[in-house]
Amino acid sequence: MNYVSENRVMRESERGRIFLKGITMYLRHATIDTRVGQVTIVASDDTIVGIYYPHHWTRPSASIFGVAGDSSNDTVLTAAREQLAEYLDGARTSFDLPVVTHGNPFQERVWALLNQIPYGETTTYGELAEKLGGKSLARMVGQAVGHNPLSVIVPCHRVVGKDGKLTGYAGGLERKKMLLSLEGSMPATSVTLF
Repeated sequence: MNYVSENRVMRESERGRIFLKGITMYLRHATIDTRVGQVTIVASDDTIVGIYYPHHWTRPSASIFGVAGDSSNDTVLTAAREQLAEYLDGARTSFDLPVVTHGNPFQERVWALLNQIPYGETTTYGELAEKLGGKSLARMVGQAVGHNPLSVIVPCHRVVGKDGKLTGYAGGLERKKMLLSLEGSMPATSVTLF
């Protein structure tokens, strides 16, 4: 297991090393400036486990991000920084990074569906819910989308509300608008909070 959540018991015995249920993980992070503001990239061993904005709705406590590092001295953090910059410059439409998520089974299914949404396209919470068993799951889908730990890389910004309305984004609606505009998939309808 390469990701530690705030709800799990953990202890830190040396800088950046996390011990959880007998498994040692080397967690570290870098905060970078991007075209959509500051982004914190969190890595565990050889994988990316988190991409968070400063006021991210579901941002874990910084205490579980591990040591602060320089992304230029870490191959995994460097690759994430470079690929994010390429994406935000319009030179990349997908990511080729080693990533790990550790959600519950339903969240993992939702996040897998998010990865199937093509660049430049959107889907709705209801459409995702239908693929998972029925429209009655739309709220649960919304919660799973909101808890996506890999913003942009797992493209939760491509999920819009019914009739194409922009609805919540853990990084804020302005960022969601910017990302969808970059991809050429900004819905024609107005932005709403609900």
